[in-house]
Amino acid sequence: MDNLIKSADKKILIAPSILSADFSALGAAAVKMERAGADLLHCDVMDGVFVPNITFGPKTVADLKKATRLPLDVHLMIVEPQKYVDAFIDAGADFLTIHYEAAGKQLIPTLQKIRARGVKSGAVISPDTPVAVLKDCLAYCDLALLMSVYPGFGGQKFIGGSLKRLTELTELGKAANPGILIEIDGGVTLDNAKSIAAAGADILVAGNTVFSHPNPAAAVLALRG
Repeated sequence: MDNLIKSADKKILIAPSILSADFSALGAAAVKMERAGADLLHCDVMDGVFVPNITFGPKTVADLKKATRLPLDVHLMIVEPQKYVDAFIDAGADFLTIHYEAAGKQLIPTLQKIRARGVKSGAVISPDTPVAVLKDCLAYCDLALLMSVYPGFGGQKFIGGSLKRLTELTELGKAANPGILIEIDGGVTLDNAKSIAAAGADILVAGNTVFSHPNPAAAVLALRG
């Protein structure tokens, strides 16, 4: 996985979101994304409280871990994420990202805990949250994730203004932590991927764009640019 981190300087990393897969065949979907050349598998964990949708928990993450060699990029969209990080780490998360809005004062201690357990840590902000709120936590992050849609559902359109926010996060993140990866999630398409990468993103999360494409490998290649 450390090789994956270093490779961000050479290419854009693609993380298909399993949220867009057929949930009756998640293992097969993970294998399909691996064969398509994806770099990570993005796992959106939603609790129906922090966001208005419910997806899955640690058991599903553990099963996906058995199905694929891709690193699992687990994105917790849940209240009080600090209570659940151990369960998702035990399940096999390789990257574990938590929302600033949900963690509050527990954000930095939780990021430290994730790292202490040997997993890559990440902080996430939703579209209405100022980028500057992450300034103090970036030194404890391996990853900073910008939501370019409102979290909760796949298939949404990219929110205008997200590129400006992405540029701001990239500048802030690299200044505080040169090795940090910048990730964007929401509304990533073949049409806007190039401009998103130009704004500083290292990792593109793409659900429908990859899963609905007749040739996922071609979609991954096109997203990478």
